[in-house]
Amino acid sequence: MRVDTFDFDLPEALIADRPARPRDAARMLVVGETLQDCVVRDLPSLLNPRDVVVVNDTRVIPARLFCKRGEAKIEVLLHKRVARGLWLAFARPAKKLKPGDRLALGEATLLVAEKHEGGEVVVDFAASDTEVMALMARHGHVPLPPYIKRADTAEDVSDYQTLFAARDGAIAAPTAGLHFTPELRDAVIARGIPIVSVTLHVGAGTFLPVKVEDTDEHPMHAEWGEVTARTAETVNAARDAGGRLLAIGTTCVRLLETAAGIGGRLRPFAGETDIFITPGYAFKLVDRMLTNFHLPRSTLFMLVSAFAGLERMKSAYAHAIADRYRFYSYGDACLLERA
Repeated sequence: MRVDTFDFDLPEALIADRPARPRDAARMLVVGETLQDCVVRDLPSLLNPRDVVVVNDTRVIPARLFCKRGEAKIEVLLHKRVARGLWLAFARPAKKLKPGDRLALGEATLLVAEKHEGGEVVVDFAASDTEVMALMARHGHVPLPPYIKRADTAEDVSDYQTLFAARDGAIAAPTAGLHFTPELRDAVIARGIPIVSVTLHVGAGTFLPVKVEDTDEHPMHAEWGEVTARTAETVNAARDAGGRLLAIGTTCVRLLETAAGIGGRLRPFAGETDIFITPGYAFKLVDRMLTNFHLPRSTLFMLVSAFAGLERMKSAYAHAIADRYRFYSYGDACLLERA
């Protein structure tokens, strides 16, 4: 499909740069045969006792590093571990970087081992994974997305992490999960609805811009994920009993659909996925999705259009813009019914 099919005009004033407080006070647009304006804390009342909720338990790492090459400032955004001490990263500015360059980061030195296209490099920490994580903890910054046009603050350390975050590895938050508070989680469980976790370490594939004219030409970066046998058993049992699967976020949807087998059975899975979901995709497993409002022309808006229907999503976004919903990572949510 043509990428400009997924374009729309969004006033910059609607881009949220701080979350709602409390988190479950964010607005929620329910998108089905009709549109319904709710708030996130209404979610439990919209679920049935036989349903199952799946969340992403990835944890955002402080992957933005501000380094120096001599007197020049170089920003490095780590996005994927490739081996012991070796990470793929985006460098800015990258034009003058070359293999062999050394970048100072506090007491450490990073070596530019390789240089790829699009500002991507491989950096070598010459350290163990534990030492790399400790270095990030001391010197790294929250990797806020580029449309949040401010420096990260101490508040972002907790604001840009979900209630379910448990496994280090993401460079962007699975933002639908940001809306959950302990009270909302407990209210869902009190209705007899299990909440189970999968892991998808959100990487470059989620947020890189689509620069081609046709979706068939866009390469998706692979991201690592895992579905445990216990999660698969819980999901399959709920669906066998007539329950619906609610995925919290597009990251969950991508992983669940990757791990879906014949007949809509969820299988245990561990590995990388580069699934790219666009209209025409036949969903195997996910019945409903809670997600935020996404960028024009993005792979995420393509995914939700595939899930709920392109025209329905365009109408929903037009309603959200007219009613001044807040967009993107720290913005409001929508609850989507599968078309």
